[in-house]
Amino acid sequence: MRDAIAAVPREPFIPEEIFVRNAAGWLEPLRRSDDPERWRELVAADVPIVTRVLADPDLPAEVCDPLTGKGMVSASSSSAPSIMARLLDAMDLAPGMRVLEIGTGTGYNAAVLARLVGEGDVVSVEIDPAVAASARAALGSVGLRVQVIAGDGEAGYPAGAPFDRIVATASVRTVPYAWVRQTRPGGLIVVPLAPTIHPDWPLVALRVREDGTARGRCVGPSPFMPLRDQRVSARSVRDAEERWDAAGRPEVTRIGLTVAPEGQDVWLDSPGRPVS
Repeated sequence: MRDAIAAVPREPFIPEEIFVRNAAGWLEPLRRSDDPERWRELVAADVPIVTRVLADPDLPAEVCDPLTGKGMVSASSSSAPSIMARLLDAMDLAPGMRVLEIGTGTGYNAAVLARLVGEGDVVSVEIDPAVAASARAALGSVGLRVQVIAGDGEAGYPAGAPFDRIVATASVRTVPYAWVRQTRPGGLIVVPLAPTIHPDWPLVALRVREDGTARGRCVGPSPFMPLRDQRVSARSVRDAEERWDAAGRPEVTRIGLTVAPEGQDVWLDSPGRPVS
């Protein structure tokens, strides 16, 4: 997968203005025209790059300043290539598979998916219309035909279903059942989970079954920004850490998930051992 990522240049997908943390921990703008060397160093590095920010909704509007980065939080980013590789490995892809990506972002991951399965077989959904438009332009600039839909990824994309693979590039507390409904039996859903499931931000690979459920284990840590409507509170993270500690601090790969129409169940080692 690293070879596939290396074959797609990252630079065309990164906007002229990105955001970096300053000494105070704020996300301040870095423009390519102001510091082209630093901009290129970051694009070439195996690091996530924040590409869009918004004012922290938990802070008073008057304390937030986009010019200095004070009170601004990440709204969209380009994942580190090594984290992208982890998702792609878990997807077990093959040419000709129909893939739905939830969270287009810059379009870089969609470009790599298109190289792996075929550009006409990838659909990507992005909730922010401006981000979706930028991704379409970037994909077009490298000559890739990927369908980018501006919409709510929690609903998937029923018009293109069924898919062989669904992948989310944002973490969730709860896997939307719409994703299960839109995946072929035998297909995979690969999605990062919020630290309310396990403190290591686990990545789970769910196999869709003939009975309409999806089941699978976590394959390792994979931190991602939350899906817009599935943000987590600091209290819910602390509660999850306490449950993890009480359970003996199990490794992330011992955690599994079953998703059904009525909801999801988290389990330890096997579906017969639910985690409360």
